[in-house]
Amino acid sequence: MDDTTATAAIAQRYRVEDAPLLRGEGRFVADAAAADQAHGVFVRSPHAHARVTAIDAAAALAVPGVLAVLTAADMAKAGLASVAWHPPTNGRDGTPLVVPHRPVLAETVMHAGEPVALVVAATALAAQDAADLVEVSYAERTPVVDVQRAVLPDAPLLWPEAPGNLALDWQVPTPAEGGDPAAVDAAIAAAAHVARVCHVNQRIMVASMEPRGATGSYDPATDSYTLRACSQSAIALRDHVARIMSVDKSRVRVITEDVGGAFGMKSSPYPEYPALLVAARLVGRPVHWMSTRSEAFLTDAHARDSILEGELAVDRKGRFTALRLRTLVNLGAYVGQFGARLATINFSRCVPGMYAIPRIDIVVRCAFTHTTPTAPYRGAGRPEANYLIERLVDEAARLTGLAPDEIRRRNLIPAAAIPHRTAVGAVYDSGNFPAVLEKALALADFSGAKARKREAQKRGKRRGIGLSCMLEHAGGAPTEGAGLSFPGDGTIVLALGAQATGQGHATVFPRVLAERLAIPREKIRFVQGDSATGVVSNASVASRTTTTAGAALVRAVEVLLEKGKRLAADALETAEADIVYADGTFSIAGTDRRVTLFGLAETAKARKAKGEIEDDLDTKVVTDTPQNFPNGCHIAEVEIDPSTGAVEIVRYTAVDDCGNVLDHTLVEGQLHGALAQGLGQALMEHAVYDIDSGQLVTGSFQDYAMPRAHDMPPVAASEENTPATTNPLGVKGVGEAGTTGSLAAVMNAIADAIPGPAGYTMDMPASPEKVWAACKGLAMTAG
Repeated sequence: MDDTTATAAIAQRYRVEDAPLLRGEGRFVADAAAADQAHGVFVRSPHAHARVTAIDAAAALAVPGVLAVLTAADMAKAGLASVAWHPPTNGRDGTPLVVPHRPVLAETVMHAGEPVALVVAATALAAQDAADLVEVSYAERTPVVDVQRAVLPDAPLLWPEAPGNLALDWQVPTPAEGGDPAAVDAAIAAAAHVARVCHVNQRIMVASMEPRGATGSYDPATDSYTLRACSQSAIALRDHVARIMSVDKSRVRVITEDVGGAFGMKSSPYPEYPALLVAARLVGRPVHWMSTRSEAFLTDAHARDSILEGELAVDRKGRFTALRLRTLVNLGAYVGQFGARLATINFSRCVPGMYAIPRIDIVVRCAFTHTTPTAPYRGAGRPEANYLIERLVDEAARLTGLAPDEIRRRNLIPAAAIPHRTAVGAVYDSGNFPAVLEKALALADFSGAKARKREAQKRGKRRGIGLSCMLEHAGGAPTEGAGLSFPGDGTIVLALGAQATGQGHATVFPRVLAERLAIPREKIRFVQGDSATGVVSNASVASRTTTTAGAALVRAVEVLLEKGKRLAADALETAEADIVYADGTFSIAGTDRRVTLFGLAETAKARKAKGEIEDDLDTKVVTDTPQNFPNGCHIAEVEIDPSTGAVEIVRYTAVDDCGNVLDHTLVEGQLHGALAQGLGQALMEHAVYDIDSGQLVTGSFQDYAMPRAHDMPPVAASEENTPATTNPLGVKGVGEAGTTGSLAAVMNAIADAIPGPAGYTMDMPASPEKVWAACKGLAMTAG
């Protein structure tokens, strides 16, 4: 191998995105100040529920450099629509989801931190000084922040259109879908064993490294707006902003460059974005806002926050016969984007996981509280479902006396039964669940866990091991687009609408295109983050991008080559059937007559300009791609110091089925990142509101714990892949597997280390205080 070949081979193993970021050449929201840029600071409510009775901005307007103070009245004059949007979703009696109006600037405050005014000034310092001088008078009202309290008869009512504070009462499968709740009830009543659990899936923060931010601009010459913002799709955000602004999409452009973490939180529209655009139009210059970390804690969409109850019927042979799940989900003050969808459809599609359970009944209630709205966060319903199922399975093992691995082994869907339609209607297209389990058990040395537990006991530690079989659905919205164009300089431009926020799109998608067209990677320019490309997109969410954008890219290549063969046949004066494509060249089969891809593209563009042909090689496509079902088995092993309650994850094993792997480095990176977020929720993260005032108690990193590097365990990762049959690349999602699989693995390991109710009923986060109390109680019982 010569030096050039070796260098190219090494380059293929690394992400092309990393070098510029390591050199400090990233372009994040705060890195590209617009000319004559003004700065915005939002005035936010200190109350969880209150009516704004007056706003006095006189002192703020007197601060040198202040350009404007905007309130709800200014937003009304601009004709803005509701920020809230959600796909149509109906409850079990056909009643639609309640989606209250969410204002850009509030007159009635529904959660602490909601914006009530926007101060615009020539400098950020002047804007902050002036914002501190805005006097807002409030008539306080009683808030309710706990979801269980919110559905009580005497709870304060948030919205008159939502009696009992219920936004949705939902069930699956319905009778029309073959559901039979009575059969589930009967199976549970007749079961030899019934495992029952009730767990809190606590509210958590996203805490992305880069907070939200944006710069809004207005062009009076074209009566159009430009928003530069960190997002998960410039196209999707453009569509939302245009809807809120009540203007045609052609009058709004959204640009997204580098994004410092998103995880679902940056897929949503927020009140700040249209407010900045209105302000830019009023003051006649771009207006920039960058969230502080304190603002992020209060206003970025929160995650999880549900009460999970489950009952699993088990026969005398240890077979699962029926499953009944009931969840109560806290939506927050408004319906966040997909907030109810992730609590219902996302949750239920993961049920019954990797297990064959013939009868299932799921009821989900979504309720409003005076808290920040909840919305998608890594997993978005999948971790909640898997956590509930796997805690139930461990409880079933305890009741039956079967080992945790054995009870799972008896109930896994066999490979021969795939494709498999579940009782909730999902169709698993591929997978070998028994092979995944056995590989994980071997890799984790599961059989040696008892010996390691005895050895730890000699050192005064409690050791436990926990299993979590994981299955989720990936793909989300099926529609995605891709564009290929030839600018005439000997390159091809690949345009996607799904935005990279760390996943490595610029690494993997040009590589796929290069392989499909048999051209050098250096000939490809990758474009994302600009709604002006006109590519259709539904954002980088739900572990969907490689699946959906990959399918769109494959189809775009097919369409391009179909057009290319027609044009090449015309250029070479032969029949289209005689044209073959290979190594970047169209040729007549069996001859040396040929035309290069780039040469043909240049010729076709010139002919189209002259009106000789209707279409050149520039290609845009839109495809719909069915979902796929990533799966795996995660095993955590913990050691607990009973004198302090400190939990150390000493071993972690993950075996995942993510279909065909396009880049192993990217897959491993996604696993580690998702695992860090899962471990954070399992052991330390918890967003807490004061029950009486509705104030966020954990409003800074002094109060909200986050995982650090030393909290991450050594990870033994492997794959047991079966290609997906639902997309042309055979890929499955991987970005959320670590979060989905880790929660139950860790909590089941802690339960194994602390035998008895104190262990197996413990809720997340398993803080040192909780664990210490459980160990102390166990010691007292033993004494």
